[in-house]
Amino acid sequence: MDGQDDAKQSTADMIAFVQNLLQQMQLRFQTMSESIISKIDEIGNRIDELEHNINDLRAEIGQEGTPSPSDPMKTGEEPKSGGDS
Repeated sequence: MDGQDDAKQSTADMIAFVQNLLQQMQLRFQTMSESIISKIDEIGNRIDELEHNINDLRAEIGQEGTPSPSDPMKTGEEPKSGGDS
């Protein structure tokens, strides 16, 4: 009967080991998930800030008035070249 007791103890040890391993994996998964969510929130905040800055720049450009026709870079037209070399 001593062999059966050893087998039961071995099985109990294996069960405890597997449960411990699963708990560690769950903790690591939870930590990684929280880290990923945190980074996604940070990226979202950065995107919001960029959108705000872009809107501010658009407002500044709109307040400057219309570009003069003599400046092709402000009108979005292609600059005229003096000649083809």
